[in-house]
Amino acid sequence: MSWRRNQREEPRVELTPMIDVVFLLLIFFMISTTFVETPGLSIRLPESSSRVEEREARELKVYLNKDAEIFYQEQQRSLASLTEIFAQKGRQELKQMTFILVADKEALHGRVVQLMDLAKLSGFGKLAIATERAAPLN
Repeated sequence: MSWRRNQREEPRVELTPMIDVVFLLLIFFMISTTFVETPGLSIRLPESSSRVEEREARELKVYLNKDAEIFYQEQQRSLASLTEIFAQKGRQELKQMTFILVADKEALHGRVVQLMDLAKLSGFGKLAIATERAAPLN
């Protein structure tokens, strides 16, 4: 009597289910992630119907909320500390940059003017004020 030897299959790892799980996780994280530019800072921009300028490669954003608090690089700042920061950068560097003022529509007009004046005195080449696109009039 002869015994037949059973051929043993080598164990294999199936990659298809693992790839499916990784793909689903990737989709989940892409959908659930929100891209918040200013976390923890609530700013409602004023509306404008004027044209939208293209973004500059070198820009510096300063945020002003409705309580007249100034934020730069996610930290609350005073006008004096902003003046020092801009002075450290140097006028030649600032001349090539765009100062973008992101001010809440309920912010005090005087504070907005102070920040615009600071940008001019510091030597920024361009000044832009962030707005939202206005709904078309019917």
